Amino acid sequence: MDEERPMKDIFSLAGRSAAVVGAGSGIGEAVAIGCAEAGAAVYCLDIDAEGAAATAAAIRESDGNSHATSAQVDILDGSAVTAAFEAIAADHGSLDVVVCTPGVNVRKPILDYTDDEIDRVLGLNLKGGAHVIQAAGRVMREQGSGSIILFSSVRSVVVEPGQSMYAATKAGIVQMVRAAAAELGPHGVRVNAVAPGVIDTPLTAPIKEQPEWYGAYAAGNILERWGSAREMAGPTVFLASDAASYVTGAVLFADGGWTAIDGRFTPPALSP
Repeated sequence: MDEERPMKDIFSLAGRSAAVVGAGSGIGEAVAIGCAEAGAAVYCLDIDAEGAAATAAAIRESDGNSHATSAQVDILDGSAVTAAFEAIAADHGSLDVVVCTPGVNVRKPILDYTDDEIDRVLGLNLKGGAHVIQAAGRVMREQGSGSIILFSSVRSVVVEPGQSMYAATKAGIVQMVRAAAAELGPHGVRVNAVAPGVIDTPLTAPIKEQPEWYGAYAAGNILERWGSAREMAGPTVFLASDAASYVTGAVLFADGGWTAIDGRFTPPALSP
């Protein structure tokens, strides 16, 4: 990083490409919009092609000068992820930022998990994340620069009944990020993770239908409220930017202080 640049400039993503996987909804949508507002040319990727296209359209409509396009990508298909990132690098001239937000959770006791459910959670959260790191890492290693950001969770360090597989994957993401950071750092590539707390997204929508559960989660963190998807955009843009030029292999907890006080609640459906 040029240490003579003004502080306001080092948070900018102007001139850079940002591929946001999961941009069709929730945190991914908010991150894609945030990257565009920071000046990046945004590529909205999602298995939900319509959702990704809607996010790209919203970005273009909000700023007529914004470059935002979309494509359908299934991160369980490693070759498709590779093709998408290579296409972005060819289109923009570089692949500068890659953010991976998708995740799935099956809330139930570990003794009740079926093999299909285990495969579903481990597959998307871990294998999908590995595909993103591999595909982005190969392009960025070749060009000698880049920032990769995966989404972990407070569940990487604290758990509750019904979170076994999800928590295992979120802890696994942290270790993948650390290893990738160690391997790619000598090539100018930074790899980090954002670990949200309770965020209002489609993934957590069922909790809102149970006021006791929803309220307990709000009370379980220092700020005594849920976070918004928009509040995850700032930490992500920071890690993507030159403001984080000396940050790699790190986990940025954006959890309202959840892990500081170890909030915990046993959902009624999982109580003895």
